[in-house]
Amino acid sequence: MTIQELQTHIEKSASDTSQEFKRLFHGRGGLYEGWRHLTIDSIDKILSVALYFEEESESELLEMLQKFVNESRYTTLVVQRRYLKGAPSKVLIGELDSDIYVVENGIKIKLNLLSNRNSGYFPDMKKGREFVRENAKGKRVLNLFSYTCAFSLAAKFGGASEVINVDMSKGALSTGKANHALNTIEPRGISYLPYNILKSFSSLKRKGPYDMIIIDPPTFQRGSFEATKDYEKIIKKLPQIAAKECILLSCLNSPDLDSSFIIEMIERWAPSFVFVQRLENVAEFASADEERSLKNLVFQRKI
Repeated sequence: MTIQELQTHIEKSASDTSQEFKRLFHGRGGLYEGWRHLTIDSIDKILSVALYFEEESESELLEMLQKFVNESRYTTLVVQRRYLKGAPSKVLIGELDSDIYVVENGIKIKLNLLSNRNSGYFPDMKKGREFVRENAKGKRVLNLFSYTCAFSLAAKFGGASEVINVDMSKGALSTGKANHALNTIEPRGISYLPYNILKSFSSLKRKGPYDMIIIDPPTFQRGSFEATKDYEKIIKKLPQIAAKECILLSCLNSPDLDSSFIIEMIERWAPSFVFVQRLENVAEFASADEERSLKNLVFQRKI
């Protein structure tokens, strides 16, 4: 794919003028040779670009994108160079408001596009949030590794009676509270617990049982969670905290671990949970190897 072909691609993808978030180009999926280092997102009138490693064509690419923004409905261009120390972001055109958010299926989620880490929103998890929203009515939901509580928003929009959000980061939970306020969600029935999940099951058990459990951990986070050794610890505890007909959404975003990693652990350590389906991923995040992409696995407990 040439620079010109890339421009044609994003022009076509950006023809939808909706305020809703949309990934215009997903090079990370490996479907476009030579462009694995690039993603381009549309956030209302902001064009957000991430570069994962340096390429000789970078200056030509940025020149094309600046021209594209100047000739389009977009007013702001933000570029994050994730290959540099600290993953710095820079506004190349326009300016960013101090309080911006993304819209997903009508839900507003706060963004920090100048963060040297994550922006506060994982767009590839959209199908998982849709599943939760469609199945949460009347349920007590346990949201593990809740981060900025996007799953909690989906659950409350879907009519959940209660949501317990658990994350080690008090800052992420604070943003989660702000996200609920941004959507004018009644705070009653929503908890924000700054727990180390692996050390807090006795507390979570006392608050249970739960009708829906969401497990969406980082693949690797030094000092707190490593999927290859820690996911099993959570699975083993599920029967103690789950209601009789509990729905489990188990998420895994490791390119080195496939669906069987979770399915086989459930079969061994929580056999009352039956595998139902793997949710389809968002079309704009298509991958040359789907087993290396995001896995959203749904299980139903049957006793």
